[in-house]
Amino acid sequence: MTTQSQTAPASRPGWRLVGPGLIVAATGVGAADLVATVIAGQRFGYALLWAVVVGCLMKVVLVEGAGRYSLATGNTIYEGWATLGRWTTWYFAPYIVIWGFVYGAAAMAGTGLPLASLFPALSVTWWGILSGLVGAALVWFGKYAFFEKVCAALVGVMFVTMFIAAVLTLPNIPELITGLVPRIPEGGLINVLSVAGGVGGTITLAAYGYWIREKGWTTPGHMRVMRLDNTVAYTVTGIFVISTLIVGAELLYSAGIAVETGDEGLLDLSRVLGERYGSWAGTVFLIGFWSAAMSSLVGVWNGVSMMFADFIGHARKLPKDDPSVRLGGTWYKAYILWLTFPPMIMLFVGQPVWLILAYGVLGAFFMPFLAVTLLWILNTDRTPQEWRNGMVVNVLMGICALLFAWLALTQLQSTFERAFGG
Repeated sequence: MTTQSQTAPASRPGWRLVGPGLIVAATGVGAADLVATVIAGQRFGYALLWAVVVGCLMKVVLVEGAGRYSLATGNTIYEGWATLGRWTTWYFAPYIVIWGFVYGAAAMAGTGLPLASLFPALSVTWWGILSGLVGAALVWFGKYAFFEKVCAALVGVMFVTMFIAAVLTLPNIPELITGLVPRIPEGGLINVLSVAGGVGGTITLAAYGYWIREKGWTTPGHMRVMRLDNTVAYTVTGIFVISTLIVGAELLYSAGIAVETGDEGLLDLSRVLGERYGSWAGTVFLIGFWSAAMSSLVGVWNGVSMMFADFIGHARKLPKDDPSVRLGGTWYKAYILWLTFPPMIMLFVGQPVWLILAYGVLGAFFMPFLAVTLLWILNTDRTPQEWRNGMVVNVLMGICALLFAWLALTQLQSTFERAFGG
């Protein structure tokens, strides 16, 4: 029987309760996503604004599904995947190992770029290494409340700085509104997919169930506050990404200025801001760039480490409440070390071709994997009847699965071209 204490949060969802959703959304918006949005604004102005909105809606649907499954059943998302057969483990096991190794290097490099620009006494590599060590220290002891406060602070900084940058460029409101009408400009399909798929979308979407567990939301009585949390989070993220698109459209598209397509493109953008509005504007933007990159790093170090610990617990048939597979446990810490130290090698020597291929192939399929498995889990007896998908949610999740499958194919093509210089 559900107790009054279990249902109380659902009846009075105060804003102070919002937290896990903001973490999952902000963690998914890293330097690569900012670059994709800036490039979209640079090339097509406001024409792809609708894709940002669609991307936010897709993530709201998927994250709500992951949270609803966890609250309705008391199971983690990996427990749900395990009920679908061994094939989920065959995919997830190599994915989380290889992805963690490559992402660790990319995340540290992403934080190192703005810091090296702000404080050139150290190189990108060494600033990245320091960022990785700081991130590991912040999440090592597994105190969720402290971790949430750190993420909230980083999100606040990145939101305010990017919003300031957007306001500085004096957005063209009529053109911005026309950008809400869906259309794909010539040569813009890849950018549409990148913008829609990159609005807070990574493996951390699946980590949402672990964060709400640590928040203390563990029963169906928390369903309403979970949905509020998720909606608020992606509203904030949407405004942030729209601000990034505005900067690209007003500062670059209107002036015919091109920036690089890698993370270095954000450094180019900070220089343009500095030349146009003064050095302070470029500095503020770099601080926002660092905050976005650091929030992604810290979020992954925490959330995906919990997923890995859960995976190991299942592989070793340990009880789900075994301390070694929970936040702050042995396997949680083991994955933090895996994310932090081995990837430092790639900061010095680069990525071998085989690793690029493995990372690209496994990573491209994660979002379609998540969408398809959620459809499966949330439409069968793995979920209590009252919490299964309705028709509208099924349609939306189906659209998510198709769009992410399409994006996966384009990512695979890009991966092979990158690996073999095509």
